[in-house]
Amino acid sequence: MMIGKRLEAYTIKRPQEVLLVTIENEGETDEIAIFKGFSSSLMQPTNPDPDIPVISEQAVITRIDRLKSPYNPNQPNYIQQGLTLEEMEPLLEELGIFRA
Repeated sequence: MMIGKRLEAYTIKRPQEVLLVTIENEGETDEIAIFKGFSSSLMQPTNPDPDIPVISEQAVITRIDRLKSPYNPNQPNYIQQGLTLEEMEPLLEELGIFRA
């Protein structure tokens, strides 16, 4: 399962959380909000087709922030900040969301 789908699955199982994921893709930085199984770019247009991943296979995740929902960009309520993908893995596996 692609990492974007795994992170979406995480937010389905933890609907009280929002993930803000910072990625690098083809020299561009993007920030993705993931909430209740849906991903949306905060910096670029998001394709309305849910079958087209917002986080591509080529993207490098540089940072994951866990926040309490609802997400308010003016007053974010952080649970954890600056996680690496490696630090996020145990949280995914704890919920049974494993790499393919």
